[in-house]
Amino acid sequence: MELQMTDPEFVERFRHFVFDEVVKEENQQLDAATRYLAILSTLIGCGGVDAFREMLPTSLENGVTPVMVKETVYQAADYLGYGRMLPFLNVTNETFTQMEIALPLPGQATTTMNDRLEKGVEAQTAIFGEHMKEAWKKGHINRWLAANCFGDFYTRTGLDLPQREMITFCFLMAQGGCEPQLIAHAKGNMNLGNDKDFLVRVVSQCLPYIGYPRSLNAMSCIQKATEA
Repeated sequence: MELQMTDPEFVERFRHFVFDEVVKEENQQLDAATRYLAILSTLIGCGGVDAFREMLPTSLENGVTPVMVKETVYQAADYLGYGRMLPFLNVTNETFTQMEIALPLPGQATTTMNDRLEKGVEAQTAIFGEHMKEAWKKGHINRWLAANCFGDFYTRTGLDLPQREMITFCFLMAQGGCEPQLIAHAKGNMNLGNDKDFLVRVVSQCLPYIGYPRSLNAMSCIQKATEA
């Protein structure tokens, strides 16, 4: 690690915080695969391309599969846009190639162009409740949200719905300025079993990668979702 040579004092304190304090904090731990999946999602959300490149091989050594990585990057297109997602897709492909992971990976799609809207509405309803059955009719953006975001991506295999809601929570938390959506997806997480305690653990493990302001905002959103 070059920073060990150029910035030893920073590295000493950062490593202590990340690998001693944060990882070992009582009642704030996650299993390794969940922790690294959350961190990768958070790095995508905050635009941390270099840190993502650094963290990706370690994530693959700790239970995150290549398919899980690709599914996370793909889903980021809906929450960050193609412009901010593309560098992470390129880094993923470069890393996989260097590690001799054959590309393309096996397909994970479960919908067709004919049923993507229907299946997307089903996914929305499973996450947010019965009121979502008619939400897609409110306008073309809502229709795109159901068919594209949920029908094209949430329905894919490789990650289950609770995992997909968790990575969405991380995307929104990390990019900031999305507090209304973050509250809504905190509720969605809770509806799927990712309760308040779990979400607080996610924020805690990702804090070193996004800093205190966005982490504290996320904690506030979790509380508002809990109260609602």
